Amino acid sequence: MANNKQIAADVLEAVGGKSNVSFVTHCMTRLRFTLKDRTVPDAAAVKKLNGVLGAQESGGQFQVIIGQNVPKVYDELCALGGFSKQAAIDENLDGTQAELSLASIGKGIMNYLAGSMTPMIPVLLAAGLFKTIGVVLGPTMLGVMAADSDLVRFMDMIYNAAFYFMPIYLGFNASRQIGLTPILGAFLGGMLIEPTFVSLAAEGTPLSVYGFLPCVPGAYAQTVLPILLTIPVAYAIERIMRKHLPDALQTVFSPFLTLGITLPVSLCLLAPMGSWLGNGLADVFEFLGTSGGIISIISGGLLAAAWVPMVITGMHMALIGIAQVAFLQAGFDPFIFVAINISLWPVFATQIATFLRLKLRDEKSACAGYLVAQLIGGVGEPFIYGMDFRYPKLFLCSMAGSFVSGAIALALGVTAYVAGLPSNLLSMLTFVGGGTENLLFACIAAAVGFAVSFAATWFFGFSKDEIENGPVSERD
Repeated sequence: MANNKQIAADVLEAVGGKSNVSFVTHCMTRLRFTLKDRTVPDAAAVKKLNGVLGAQESGGQFQVIIGQNVPKVYDELCALGGFSKQAAIDENLDGTQAELSLASIGKGIMNYLAGSMTPMIPVLLAAGLFKTIGVVLGPTMLGVMAADSDLVRFMDMIYNAAFYFMPIYLGFNASRQIGLTPILGAFLGGMLIEPTFVSLAAEGTPLSVYGFLPCVPGAYAQTVLPILLTIPVAYAIERIMRKHLPDALQTVFSPFLTLGITLPVSLCLLAPMGSWLGNGLADVFEFLGTSGGIISIISGGLLAAAWVPMVITGMHMALIGIAQVAFLQAGFDPFIFVAINISLWPVFATQIATFLRLKLRDEKSACAGYLVAQLIGGVGEPFIYGMDFRYPKLFLCSMAGSFVSGAIALALGVTAYVAGLPSNLLSMLTFVGGGTENLLFACIAAAVGFAVSFAATWFFGFSKDEIENGPVSERD
């Protein structure tokens, strides 16, 4: 059993100790550090630590790949370093700033988006599974329950609670990430779905903020960008208030003035802008997913084939964040989540074929553990770093099948109706919401890609020598 406390202590020391950590969070498999001095950690040395599967710098973060036990290691890390979970321990606002460039701005935006969305994944995943139960039992699948049955309605209620109140959840998460008082961020999110405001939006009735600022109320339930655009503005205003207000007035007037100034900016400008951008993003993905032409087919194939390389570089979290924005805006996704989930089945095929093909006992034993981690736990990094890097042709075998699966899925118009499901055998439930035909087409695409990757791995993944004796590069 992994000694999570020791892993946390070793990693913390390797990144320069708690004094070098500005912010640390985690995703499904990785610790993600924002460091004050990014030159301190030696990625090669970190990779050799017990319990560490890999390390790299990506998107301005130093990422340490742990695997399935990353939440436990993260808890130990926070305890050792005194870090607040999902929050920066030191804003370092007056320290040396990174050189401003388009690249650094882009990385900052992606980090902000991913850092705000990542804590939502468990809730989205759970809500999606509850919704799936209702769909499977409802009239569009098994027909065991009527659409108005209490069970189906309750499953829908759970799903709606996760998605409808998204501005509140994200307001809290984003505030913790950049340093705004979290409850103020949650309140700003709540204002976007306040009942009277929602009613005015439904009726098309304009509103004058403070009696003179024109505002067109909008429908911002289950949106992402309106609140994410608002939080940085509120943070900047709160900083000014904290700096210039006397201490005796801070408790009352800092939140009062921060909200008083931010609300009109949010309701009159940023929220409509965010909604417009979100709708535009959703429209682009819908076009790519539903146009049915060669662009749609090739795009789906390329994205599915590129998924494993993106996981290796850490770029996958940024793409998932963008996909979630579009998914929450439209309520479904005909492109990114389709390609991602379909691409998993050729990967499964490569892993299974590898287990069956290799003959060395140690190799088969290790591969069996990696298979369990992927098929049950939804964690692919162990196989990637334990097998793909040691037998490089496996990358091509997986990518070939994934391209085929992605292209077929997009050609058949497969649509994803659940976001955030784990990368394991449950991933096919992503396609249940569209009814039997949608699920059938998804299964066809997955099966063809599975067959391609399995055959490619079996016949071309290894030399005869590698099958019998393991990787050539590791022999004396």
